[in-house]
Amino acid sequence: MAHFSILGAGSWGTALGIMLAEQEEHTVRLWEFRPDAADTLSKERVNNEFLPGAAFPDNLEITSDLHHALTDADAILFVVPAQVLRSVLEQINPEWIQGKMLIGAAKGIEKNTHLRMSEVVKDVLGDECFANFLALSGPSHAEEVAKHIPTTVVIANPNIQLVEKAQKWFSCPVFRVYASQDIVGVELCGSLKNIIALATGICDGLGFGDNTRGALMTRGLHEMTRLGVALGGKRETFAGLSGMGDMITTCTSKHSRNRFVGEQLGLGRSLDEILEEMTMVAEGVATTRAGYELAQNLNVELPIVEKVHEILFEGMDAKQAVTELMTRSLKVEQHL
Repeated sequence: MAHFSILGAGSWGTALGIMLAEQEEHTVRLWEFRPDAADTLSKERVNNEFLPGAAFPDNLEITSDLHHALTDADAILFVVPAQVLRSVLEQINPEWIQGKMLIGAAKGIEKNTHLRMSEVVKDVLGDECFANFLALSGPSHAEEVAKHIPTTVVIANPNIQLVEKAQKWFSCPVFRVYASQDIVGVELCGSLKNIIALATGICDGLGFGDNTRGALMTRGLHEMTRLGVALGGKRETFAGLSGMGDMITTCTSKHSRNRFVGEQLGLGRSLDEILEEMTMVAEGVATTRAGYELAQNLNVELPIVEKVHEILFEGMDAKQAVTELMTRSLKVEQHL
């Protein structure tokens, strides 16, 4: 039995809370930072704002009190947007979480600092918390997890004993967890695939077909791997669940926020207009800037990422970007 605290009551935090609470040996406390929204969740026992139709089990508690949310927790899941994580961590007294397992389920790279989520934890809370931090990632749309659709993910930390403990706590007949020691690769996979999802959506919005999508995803995986290995990730991780698996799901699914943003851009709408209408976060927008800047600093060539950056932030026409990609100097294909 384990007691979980989940920080972040968006769609993914809610889905994880329901999935864990449905394993009757666990208890779960879900933190929603807005007191009025927390009251609504407690009364309605469903998250109609972000995950409608998925009822809360009886052993899923809602709170807006951060200290209370962390009290007596065996494991703490951080499921707030990547660009918000630092501000949440700064509200936490390190003594509240000393010795506890910390799990990151957000997929992004912090803008400006270019830090992965585990590195943000280290920067704010120190080395002990960093050592206890695991990354959870893989093809796992909240909408499907909440409907008990079979899902597989990977959880990573260099300490294999810690990973195996978390693996057992999370795994159930509809949620299978694989172990990894490559936290660098797993975190980068979950972040960088969102850039490729934006690119895929742009091509969908432009009216292109399966040929384009297949090529874009394949070459996109090459770019993810190229940058990930340069940053210390293992090449094989990018061919696994957190890399190829999550990229395929995010690039093709109706649930993907990043693919949706890209599609709307391809249809000719402005980025500001699209984001203003969204209630949930498309992490790939900020990650595109961070990924582009990391690649520039390391002198790693990422043609697709560069064009997505130009479309998002430099006003490049999407059709022109595709033309420039298609007419680059000819290359020999390099396999993963």
